[in-house]
Amino acid sequence: MQDTARKTILVVEDEKPIAEILKVNLVKNGYKVLNAFDGDEAVNLALTAEPDLILLDVMLPKQDGFSVCKKVRETMSTPIIMLTARAEEVDKVLGLELGADDYITKPFSLRELMARVKANLRRSSIVAADSNEPLCFAELEINVERYEVKKRGSVIDLTYREFELLKYLATQSGKIFSREHLLNKVWDYEYVGDDRTVDVTIRRLREKIEDDPSNPTYILTKRGVGYYFGG
Repeated sequence: MQDTARKTILVVEDEKPIAEILKVNLVKNGYKVLNAFDGDEAVNLALTAEPDLILLDVMLPKQDGFSVCKKVRETMSTPIIMLTARAEEVDKVLGLELGADDYITKPFSLRELMARVKANLRRSSIVAADSNEPLCFAELEINVERYEVKKRGSVIDLTYREFELLKYLATQSGKIFSREHLLNKVWDYEYVGDDRTVDVTIRRLREKIEDDPSNPTYILTKRGVGYYFGG
């Protein structure tokens, strides 16, 4: 696993005073920081510099953060934390639907931001498992060592958060977990009232691994309780 000093974070924020505050605090915590001040620059830097994590503001010149997130997700699974000044649920859900791993609403404390940065980096760095043997369920194969999922032999492109959630459920097949439990274990820290995050990620996973997402066979729901893996 890389040490903190070698982690590169791309900060995409058009308000330069805020970008500078973020940079100073990230550097203070041992990270290397790249800055982008508009959507076009953000996409170019993400694809060429391949940062370890992206802090992505929603409101940007040229193209907004949602567009940037969508373009980055076409080729990269880099953790993305959306920064938004708007607290509307639709914005948060849209970011998650487009592949963001996390979001934080302005104004936020630097302590909370750093906790989320560390949690997302830590999760993205975990590529080993208790066993090197792939987990096989009918037509689905989960290779934890390679961070790879295949269905009928074809690789399925998952974000690292989607993979972590699938792995957590699959390694404890049949056991039901509440949204709160999954937030704590898979996202690595507790949200307050944000369990919609789990629902959105579950829906994205189903769209990728299920033949019929509306009638799933792998990721199942226990109404009023939570989710479990039924493969």
